[in-house]
Formats: sequence, C-alpha cells, structure tokens
Amino acid sequence: MLTVDQKKELTQFVLEGKTGSVNSADSLYLPIFRGKYSIPKKANQPLTEVRKGDLYFCLEQRLVTVRGQVIELTVKEFEIFSLLILNPKRVFTYEMLMDLVWHEDYTYYSRKAVNNHVSNLRKKLKVAPDLPEYIKSVYGIGYKFEI
Repeated sequence: MLTVDQKKELTQFVLEGKTGSVNSADSLYLPIFRGKYSIPKKANQPLTEVRKGDLYFCLEQRLVTVRGQVIELTVKEFEIFSLLILNPKRVFTYEMLMDLVWHEDYTYYSRKAVNNHVSNLRKKLKVAPDLPEYIKSVYGIGYKFEI
C-alpha cells in the first residue's frame, strides 16, 4: 500500500505526463480523467485512434469495436479501457485506477470494484474465443493493456 506522500508523488508524476513520448498511442493521456477538455481548433484534426488487430478504439467518438462489432461500454468501463489502451504495457495499480477513473480516495473502496469493472470489460471485448486477452492482470498489482 502506498503512503500518502508516495500517492501524492505518483499522482503528480502521472498528471505531469513525464513519459518522454508525444505519440498519442504511447503517451500518458489524462485530460479525459481530469475534466480538462479542449475543442479542436481545426475540424480536420486527427482523432485519437488505436488499431490492434481486430480491435479499434476512438477516444473522441467513445467507440470501441472488435471485428467490426460495436462494443457497448459503461462510462467507467470506457474510462478504464481508455487509460489502459492509451498507455500500452504500463501497469496501473488498483489505487491509480481508483484515483484516475473514480476520482476517489482508494482507501474507501475495495479492489473488488475495479476487478468487477475489468471483468465485465474483458467479457464484452471477448466476442470470439480466438481473440486475445487485451487486458492483462499483473498479479497483486493491477492491470495493463497488451496484446
């Protein structure tokens, strides 16, 4: 469990986006999780999209498809998936997910809330048995997006 100082330092690190990368698919994208929305200056500004095999994700359209099938996600499921897919291979702890998605102090909630949402998300994404698991568990720590 993180101390209060460690949590503050981690949150500050995440909010400042100290990843060293500017590619939208690889960089830490947090404005959606902190209410800092902006309207594109040009109508032809590219969308934040990720394509991985049969999976398609578009942040601005709030759209997820697998093999062309639209996947209906709840708000929390979409926000969890957005955080994970826009930061591939980065492990997010249960505490980080609670803070970044729920905006709540994780000490008031159990890991079960995160587990339930991720479990539902995995079921929705698995539209065929031959599809990969997009969300990987990191035992005792949290989750990451990886194919």
